[in-house]
This record gives sequence, C-alpha cells and structure tokens, in this order.
Amino acid sequence: MSQGPPGAAPPLDSVPVPGDADDTRARHFGELARAPLTIGSTMVLAIVAFIVLASQVSMLAGVGGAIAALLLMSVVVYALASSRAKADFFGAYAKRRGLAWSDARGRIPGYTPLLRKGDERYTVLSLSGPLPGGIDGALSHYTYEEEYRDSEGDPQTTYYEFTLCITEVPEAAPYLHEVFVQRRAGFRFMDSAEDAFRERQRVEHESEEVDRRFEIFIARDDEMNRARQLLSPTFLVWLADHTPENFAFELVSGTLVANVKGHQSSAIELDSIAEATAAIAKRLRAEASE
Repeated sequence: MSQGPPGAAPPLDSVPVPGDADDTRARHFGELARAPLTIGSTMVLAIVAFIVLASQVSMLAGVGGAIAALLLMSVVVYALASSRAKADFFGAYAKRRGLAWSDARGRIPGYTPLLRKGDERYTVLSLSGPLPGGIDGALSHYTYEEEYRDSEGDPQTTYYEFTLCITEVPEAAPYLHEVFVQRRAGFRFMDSAEDAFRERQRVEHESEEVDRRFEIFIARDDEMNRARQLLSPTFLVWLADHTPENFAFELVSGTLVANVKGHQSSAIELDSIAEATAAIAKRLRAEASE
C-alpha cells in the first residue's frame, strides 16, 4: 500500500488513538520527573524548606518540610502529565475521525433546559464535525455551576459536569416540538402527583426497563400519538438496552442534545454517545418523513 510522499500527513485510519485520556500519563510523568529542570527545582525547594524550618522550628519540622516539598512537586508533575495525556488523546481522537478539536472555554446557546441551568455555563472541550454514527454535530465537555451560601454564610459553588452530543434535526420540529427522555429521579409511585404540577405531558408506555431508567415527556401541545409512534416497542428496547449508562436526551425545536453525566474521556465512551445520538436523530427523521 502506498504511504504517500515524504512529509505528507498520515491517512486518518493510520493515526493511533490512545484508549482514553490517561493512557499516556505514566509516560509523560516519567519524562517530566526525570527532566533536569524538575529535579533541580525539586531539590532547591526541598533544601530551602529544610533549612528554613530546621533553623526556625526544629530538625523534625525541617525534614517534614522537605518531604512536603517533594510531594508538592509530585502533584505539579502529575497535573502536567495529565494535561499532556489529555492533549494526546483528544488530538489523536479528533484527527482519526476528522474532527475539529478545541480545549478553549466556550459557550453553547440555551437550546434546551439543560443548557440554561445554573448560574454559569461553559464548555471546556469541544469536538465538532462528522461524528461516529453518521451525523454532523459536536461532542463537548460541558459544566454548569450553581452558587450558594453555606450555613456560615460563605459563598460556595457546586459544579455539574456532562458530556454532550449536539446535532440538528430540523425535520423533527414540525412533528414534535419537544421530547425529553430524562434520567429517572424519584420514586415511580410519585409520578401522578408530580405530573399535576408539570407543564409537559408524560408519555406512558409498556416498557418496565425504560420506566426504571427514564421519564419521558413531550410539550403540552404536542400530539401523544406521534410520541407513541416515535417510541415504538423496538425503539424502547434499544433505548433500555443499548444506550450508555446515565444517558438522556432533550429535543427542542429540532435541536437534539444528548448527554451523559461526567466528562467522558475514552474513545469507547465518546463513540457510544455519538452513535446513540445518531440513532435517535435517524429515528426522528424517519418518523417525521412518514
């Protein structure tokens, strides 16, 4: 097989992809730990800590300070190694799949309720282009923050992290304005009482496994028959058995936003989220076209 001219970029299918964002961390840690700059900086910091504490406190405190300096430098080196391993993985993943990759903080418009939650919202990583499963869209590490004050009145922040897959399904907008397949929260026997206060319609179905994992809603003015056609028995089996753990999705006005809790950082996890989103998009297009 021809390898192309010297200096040419390798074909996409030859670009190795680490299994996840930790795969090359040990190598980077070793390289950084052995670097003369790291060794020299660590020795200087440890010696200074020992001299200062030994002279002003005690010999034992000096030894403890030197050990603390060594541990501090280990933490710094570990963080640098993790950052480089993350860049290795996402750079290779993006190149192998022909995606644009950015690790700059970004914003996503508030298409769906998830994207409007919190006091602050942002992406810390984004992969965009032709995704696994045959759709165009974006995979993103997304975080929203909620600020509050603790019992002593001090400001605190809680961070909620998700991996998103976003794609456009404009054909679905006239068919169903909103579809929410949410991770189940709370007890099923409370559904009827809670629904009395909801703005959306709950979609009832016969799948016990789907009901255990999810709650499904459509807009108040959407047609229930259309929702039941979309959520066919075959589709419900797929939803229960073949979607990633902690998977959910929201469809609003033709924008499909699937999500999984946490910042997923392995090729298998990212591929599975994109492929599940693609399957939903194709299902929506098929129903909307009938």
